[in-house]
Amino acid sequence: MRSLSADEKDLWDRVAATIRPLSREPIEPTAESDPVPKAPRNPIAVPRPSRPERTVALATPSAGTLDASWDRKLRSGSIEPDRILDLHGLTLDQAWTAIDRGLDAAIASGQRVVVLITGHARPGGPPVQRGKIRAAVHDWLAASRHAPKIAAVRRAHGRHGGGGSLYIILRRIRSGSTFS
Repeated sequence: MRSLSADEKDLWDRVAATIRPLSREPIEPTAESDPVPKAPRNPIAVPRPSRPERTVALATPSAGTLDASWDRKLRSGSIEPDRILDLHGLTLDQAWTAIDRGLDAAIASGQRVVVLITGHARPGGPPVQRGKIRAAVHDWLAASRHAPKIAAVRRAHGRHGGGGSLYIILRRIRSGSTFS
């Protein structure tokens, strides 16, 4: 693997300085990090690639797929959601809190299917006003404290919001309150 050139390192340092962590824990600055980004030597416009709809790959050993009957029911829209979380009109912080609390309540009551209404992402460039929540939700779910309890995330059927919504399938609670 090659090292970064000086221009690439400056660009990376500028990008890294704009990142906000998902965790609410404050980050302690390191001695080697510079809190003020340096002026670029050669400004480079880096286009943001558009993201296709995808299934979240959660960081759990048994994460991944549902059985075929679940996938068929989800694709046909024949499954009824146990809970609906609508994020319209919320800020990023409010949406994160709503997802966390909604998943808490669904898990506590033994619900399995949650419809998360995010709204449609704006096509093309980076989200400006609309689509910020939709762009962040997959990463939020993968990094959340509920990730081990999520069996799968799928695009919702048209009758449940289609491309502007997601199904979150929670793992079944077995005896002893462990998830499988």
